Amino acid sequence: MSTCSVSKGCFVFKPSTKKRRLSDKTAHDFRCTSNDSEDTELRFVTCQSLWNQIKSETEKIQENLNKQLLDNLVSFLSRSHSDFQEKTTEWTCRMKFREIPTAALVLGVNVTDHDLTFRGLSDVLQDNITPYVALLEAKDCPGIKNLMQKLMGQLMKCDIDVDSLEDEDCVQVSQNRIRCSMPSLISWYDSVTKKTDSETPSKKRNSSSRHWQSPPVVVIFRDMESFTTKVLQDFIVISSQHIHELPLVLIFGIATSPMIIHRLLPHSVSSLLCIELFQSLSCKEHLSTIIDKLLLTSRFPFKLGEKVLQVLINIFLYHDFSVQNFIKGFQLCIVEHFYSQPLSVLCCHLADIKKRVYSLSHNQCENIRRLPSFRRYVEKQESGKQIELLTNDSFLKEETEKLLEDLHVYHENYVRILRCLHVFTSSLPKYPLGKQIRELHCACLENRVWETEEYESSLQLARMLNKTDLVTILQQCVEILMSSSGKEFDRAVGKLKEFLTQFQNLEAEASQERDVSVSPQKELQKKTDLYHLQKTLLELKESRRSKKLTKFEMLRFEVVDYIDSLVRRYLVPADQRTLQEIVYFNGAAVLRGHLNAAPRTALHTALNNPHWYLKNQALRCDGGGISNKAPDICIVYKLHLECGRLINLVDWLEAFSTVVMAAEETNADAASSDQVDDVIHARFIRAVSELELLGFIKPSKQKTDHVARLTWGGC
Repeated sequence: MSTCSVSKGCFVFKPSTKKRRLSDKTAHDFRCTSNDSEDTELRFVTCQSLWNQIKSETEKIQENLNKQLLDNLVSFLSRSHSDFQEKTTEWTCRMKFREIPTAALVLGVNVTDHDLTFRGLSDVLQDNITPYVALLEAKDCPGIKNLMQKLMGQLMKCDIDVDSLEDEDCVQVSQNRIRCSMPSLISWYDSVTKKTDSETPSKKRNSSSRHWQSPPVVVIFRDMESFTTKVLQDFIVISSQHIHELPLVLIFGIATSPMIIHRLLPHSVSSLLCIELFQSLSCKEHLSTIIDKLLLTSRFPFKLGEKVLQVLINIFLYHDFSVQNFIKGFQLCIVEHFYSQPLSVLCCHLADIKKRVYSLSHNQCENIRRLPSFRRYVEKQESGKQIELLTNDSFLKEETEKLLEDLHVYHENYVRILRCLHVFTSSLPKYPLGKQIRELHCACLENRVWETEEYESSLQLARMLNKTDLVTILQQCVEILMSSSGKEFDRAVGKLKEFLTQFQNLEAEASQERDVSVSPQKELQKKTDLYHLQKTLLELKESRRSKKLTKFEMLRFEVVDYIDSLVRRYLVPADQRTLQEIVYFNGAAVLRGHLNAAPRTALHTALNNPHWYLKNQALRCDGGGISNKAPDICIVYKLHLECGRLINLVDWLEAFSTVVMAAEETNADAASSDQVDDVIHARFIRAVSELELLGFIKPSKQKTDHVARLTWGGC
């Protein structure tokens, strides 16, 4: 199929890229784009099921993280509403000073995550408190009339019908047009609340179970920093004049600092607000919780490799602080893994492993034999077993089942010991291995953590912990290991409990040793002569060098050494485990190519080699030639690469005509040469205009019939 414009081509030809949206693709689409056609249906179903479980868990986590914030906001609205409803002295004073109850909600700079928070807040308010909630954005409210229009439109749940010829904005409610003004809003609110009060007792009882009587009107400014100062000032001043008639509550969504309120509003306006500050959970703490619940668990068989996890964390830390984008990247990893790994059908829960392993075909068995980790495993076996693994599919399936079960057990044990190690490292005065568990997890995935300098520094610091800290750490480790379902850590739990018992028996002996160690200090204080003082100091120094360790110090060393032995046994890097390629996604380069945008490279590729994206064989061009079937902008772009700083438009047009006419000459039904020239001229002008719009050229003031080239060098 030929086109005359790259914009049309982008819509006509759909590339079969690896990046697919799972939510709106079917199993047939997944099968068509997959590298291996075998078991793609099952791989798609497994991928979709896994993501649905992870998505459900993510929503629960985010709901729990926001629960405290939403409860505090509901409590604030309750206090504000009770003041208005009861007409107490406090509300009378507030009405006298025309103060509006205002919640300043500081959400942080991760703006892309704010949508979820405001959506949850709006749902909670509408379900339990008030049906009158309006969510306003700065882009929809350039002026006060636009703001009132949006506000009344959302509160009345109607479509907005604006007559641009009138001075006043209106909204269409049933057959009536209502002016967008504060008195109109108050009249509407009074009519709605009176209608609710006049309902039958049964209806009134049902409505009051969900909403309060005379519910407040909540106005949420989603992005307060983006609102113009005049719009905010006008709305606050107008609202304060009617606060005794309308139970209005404002919520300011703030991404930077609460000081922005005083920067945007002068004191005469900010004094009309009764502001209470609310702080959401830090985005870093949010991310740590997500990683802890999704990756550091044995509930989900899919895992991220160290480099892949580091790519996602770096994008989070150095780009947007967005937890939602991290989750989207995690979803992309799942889709990419099940798309590119033919053996991902075995990335399933422990109960399904046996069934799927024994349903493998011969080709899939060969795929297992090609895995680098499996090759290393085979090389360590005896010659007889090597032959069976490489030639007997049945024997291979039995061994694969055992190895995958061992991999699941490894994950469970890894998480337990990792948490125990984190309890130790987070209790140290310094954090050589990082304070967050995600940092420790990345260090353990990267290499043998016990061979790093940071780990040695942590052990040295752990050998200086006091008794209270050690006892607390051991108690937490016992709780972590006892939460394991298996009996793997029964011996470790018993050993840690034995350490706790020994610490409890050291108090009396420790006090005696302290009394003995005080006597040299007292003798030192008696000596006043310089010679005897130096002699005593040297003797004290020698005694400290030759001094034997106390029982507490020996027990402390023993505890640290035992934790070190558990680390060396269970925290082996995942890339050293057999068949880890089945459950671990290690395509960091692929993920980086998807997430780290390179617009200039992509644009150069699209224009210089349109076949890369359009997948049209007619556009394939070898040897750097120019295909006459390529879109016009591609032809113009490749011709401009051969020019210098200034490009003569006449020469450029002639070269373009030469390339295009190579296809036109073969057309026997071609029109007259004048008509062809006009069409080619028009196509050339359009292509050059598109190239100018993309920023590759600009008009030149030196010569009117020339354009200046703006880009140089390869991509």
